[in-house]
Amino acid sequence: MNPETQFRDGLDSLSEHYKEIITLLGEDLEREGLQKTPMRVAKAMQILTRGYFQDAHQVLRDALFEEKYNQMVIVKDIDFFSLCEHHMLPFYGKVHVAYIPDGHITGLSKIARVVDIFSHRLQVQERMTQQIKDCIEDALKPLGVMVVVEAKHMCMQMRGVEKRNSITTTSDFSGAFNQAKTREEFMNLLRGESGRL
Repeated sequence: MNPETQFRDGLDSLSEHYKEIITLLGEDLEREGLQKTPMRVAKAMQILTRGYFQDAHQVLRDALFEEKYNQMVIVKDIDFFSLCEHHMLPFYGKVHVAYIPDGHITGLSKIARVVDIFSHRLQVQERMTQQIKDCIEDALKPLGVMVVVEAKHMCMQMRGVEKRNSITTTSDFSGAFNQAKTREEFMNLLRGESGRL
């Protein structure tokens, strides 16, 4: 399914709800600029939440290859955009993933697809970090996985404390990354070359 051209059931109902929301906010739906807005927003929300209908584990399993390589594999600076489940405002940034294979590797683009699937849901950064790690761990059965997420949250920038330059960093790890030396190797590689937000 192409999320830009094919939409799920419930689109018309979603559009009707947005009509009510826009009216309750005090706007005039007959105004030229707003006449098509409810349907546009409904389509956008289905695109932004398409991750609920995709299987991240299957994405990895479909590209599983036997390989004797057992050193660290790093995919870093994976851009993502998500919606905070508390205010439904965007948060965005970069995800960095490392895993140490134990007989199986996956296509590198599939790691980015896993990030895409979990970020296209209503989320909190902490849970998304853990979900990405758990998915890679479950599907690949590696010697270890580590995920670091760096993000800016519009709910902090546009409302509340209005801190425009704050960055939130979360991490989760397992297996070989429980050893401080292995975590430090990964973090040093990120610090050395990773672009900031």
